[in-house]
Amino acid sequence: MFIYQITGGSKVCGVGATPSLVHYRPKLAENYTEDTWLKLRDAVGAIQNSTSIKYNLEELYQAVENLCSYKVSPTLYKQLRQVCEDHVQAQIHQFREYPFFCTQHYLIFLFLQIMIRSIFLFLDRTYVLQNSLLPSIWDTGLELFRTHIVSDSAVQKRTVEGILEQIELERNGETVDRSLLRSLLGMLSDLQVYKDSFEERFLTETNRLYAAEGQRLMQERDVPEYLHHVSRRLEEENDRIVSYLDQSTQKPLISCVEKQLLGEHMTAILQKGLSTLLDENRVTELALLYQLFSKVKGGLPTLLQFWRDYIKSFGGEIVCTPEKDKDMVQELLDFKDKMDNVAQTCFARNESFINAMKEAFETFINKRPNKPAELIAKYVDSKLRAGNKEATEEELERILDKIMIIFRFIHGQLHFCVCDKCICQTYMQNQSEPSNIELTVNILTMGYWPSYTPMEVHLPPEVSFFYFWYGKTPGGVQAYFILQGKKELQVSLFQTLVLLMFNEGEEFSMEEIRTATGIEEGELRRTLQSLACGKARVLNKNPRGKDVEDGDRFNFNNDFKHKLFRIKINQIQMKETVEEQVSTTERVFQDRQYQIDAAVVRIMKMRKTLSHNLLVSELYNQLKFPVKPGDLKKRIESLIDRDYMERDKETPNQYHYVA
Repeated sequence: MFIYQITGGSKVCGVGATPSLVHYRPKLAENYTEDTWLKLRDAVGAIQNSTSIKYNLEELYQAVENLCSYKVSPTLYKQLRQVCEDHVQAQIHQFREYPFFCTQHYLIFLFLQIMIRSIFLFLDRTYVLQNSLLPSIWDTGLELFRTHIVSDSAVQKRTVEGILEQIELERNGETVDRSLLRSLLGMLSDLQVYKDSFEERFLTETNRLYAAEGQRLMQERDVPEYLHHVSRRLEEENDRIVSYLDQSTQKPLISCVEKQLLGEHMTAILQKGLSTLLDENRVTELALLYQLFSKVKGGLPTLLQFWRDYIKSFGGEIVCTPEKDKDMVQELLDFKDKMDNVAQTCFARNESFINAMKEAFETFINKRPNKPAELIAKYVDSKLRAGNKEATEEELERILDKIMIIFRFIHGQLHFCVCDKCICQTYMQNQSEPSNIELTVNILTMGYWPSYTPMEVHLPPEVSFFYFWYGKTPGGVQAYFILQGKKELQVSLFQTLVLLMFNEGEEFSMEEIRTATGIEEGELRRTLQSLACGKARVLNKNPRGKDVEDGDRFNFNNDFKHKLFRIKINQIQMKETVEEQVSTTERVFQDRQYQIDAAVVRIMKMRKTLSHNLLVSELYNQLKFPVKPGDLKKRIESLIDRDYMERDKETPNQYHYVA
C-alpha cells in the first residue's frame, strides 16, 4: 500500500524531479510576500517528488486562498497546470521502458493529484467552478496523464500487447495475474481510451482465435465434445468480463464467440451429430444443443428443420419396411414417447418443435397407405383381448390413449371401423343435401368386441339355460385341478364349449370335438391351440407341438398350476392371408368412392368449368386419404356417365358442371 508522509520521514518512491514553481511566479500585490510563494512551490515539489512537506496543510490552503483573493486565480491555475504537465512529460521514458508498471505509476499519480487538489481546493471551488469551460484540477491531471503517457504510441502499443498476451496465455490454460489486468484495463477505462486503444484490437484477436479454433475442433472432435467445449468457452469469457474486462465488452465478445464457434458451423454440427444424439437419446447434450442454438441468429429455425427431417426419415423407415410390420405399432409408440420426451425436456416445450413433430409424424405414417391403420386395429384388438392379464386397467387406458394419438395422424382410417356401414357416416358428411339414409351405430365395448366369425354351434343345456335367462353366454367357467384345486377360467364361448366336453369324458380327438360342438374347423383349431398350446395350458395335446393337426388328441390337464385364481385364456389371432389383405383394400376403396364422387361434384358445382389437371389437383387437396390418378379418372368417367358433368365438345380435357 502506498503511504505518503506529511511531515518528516524519508522519500517513499521517486518519480523524478519537477520544475520549480518559482519560474512561473507572477507579480503580486505588495503585501503578498515571497515567503508565501516559496511555501507553495516547496509543497508542490515535495508532493511530486514524494518527499515530506515542511509546511502545515492548513497553512498551504490559506496561502492559496490569499492568492485567489488578490485576483490572480487565472494565473495560478495556468501555472499549476504547466507544472503538472512538465512533471508528466519528464516521466514518459519510464513508461516506455516498463509498460507493465504503468498501472503502478498511475495509482501513484492519482494519489499525488489528491494531495495537490486538497491544497488548491479553494481555487477549484471558486475560480474553476465559475468557469464551466475549465476542467477541474482532478480532471486536468487525468487529461495530462492520458495525453502524454497512455496516448503515447510506444507506451500504448507495448501496454495493449502485454494485456493481449496475458489474455491469450489464460485462454490456453495458464494462470495469469488477474488483478494486474484488472488494474491496467481499469486505468484505460478511467482515462476513456479503453474502447479505442484496447477493445477493438481485443475483439479482432478474439475473432481470429475462435475462427481458427472452430475450424480445427469441428474436424477433431465429435459433436457432444464440441458442444461442451463451446459451453465452457462461453463460461470462460463471461468470467473474464466479471473479473477484469469492462462490462461494455460483454455483448460484442459473447457474440463473437457464438458466431465463430456456433454460427459458422450450425449445419455441419447438425449433419454430423443430431441423428446420433437422437438415436442414443442423449438428453443432456440435446438440451445443451437447443440452449446454444437459441443464442445464435437463425439457430432454432435450422435445428427445427433438421429435427423435422430426422423424424420423417426414422419414422418412414419404421412404416415402409415390411419386415418390421410385426413390431410397427410398438415401435411407433416408443418413437413417439421418445420424441415427446425430447421436445418436453430438451427443447423447452417449444410449440414450433411440437407442431413440427406432429407434421412429420403425419407425413411419414401416410407414406404406406392403409397398412398402419390395419396394424393399429390388430394391435388394439390384441390388447383388448389380453385385458387385465398384461396390464392393469389404468395402464391399458394409457396405452389406448397413446395409440389414438398415433391413429389421428393417419389419413385413411376406415380399416379401423368395425361396422361395414361405417362408411355412411363419412358419406353423409360430404353431401350438400339432407339424406334419408337411416343409420344405427353400436359402439362395441371391450367385453363385446367380436373375437370370431358368427356361426351356428351346438350349445349344451347348461349354456342354453344361461343364455335364455341372461341374454348372453357365460364369461367364465370354474374348473377343479388336482394340484391347486378350484380356479375360475375367463374364456370365450368356443373355449367354453370345448372345456365342457371334459365333464363327459377324459380324452377326445379334434374330429370328435368338432362334431360335438359344431365349431368351424379353422376356428376350432385356433380354440384348441389357445387351450393346449398357449401360456395357460388347461388341456394336454398329444403329440405335443405349437400347431393343431387332424390326428391330435386332447385330455384335461389335472396338473395345471397358476398363481392367480381368476385366469384369462386369450384367443389365438387368425393370420390374415394375402388374398384377404387385397380384398380388404378393395373394399376400403369401394367405400371411398362415395367421398371421391362427393368431392368431384362439390368442386365442379363451385367452379362450373375446370380442366382435368386442375380438377385432380383440387381433389388431392381435399381428400384426406391416398388415391391413385387412375382411380380418380374412373370416378370422373362414372360421373360423366351419370350426367353430373360433361366434357367440352372442342376440348375433351375440359369439364363442365351439369346443373
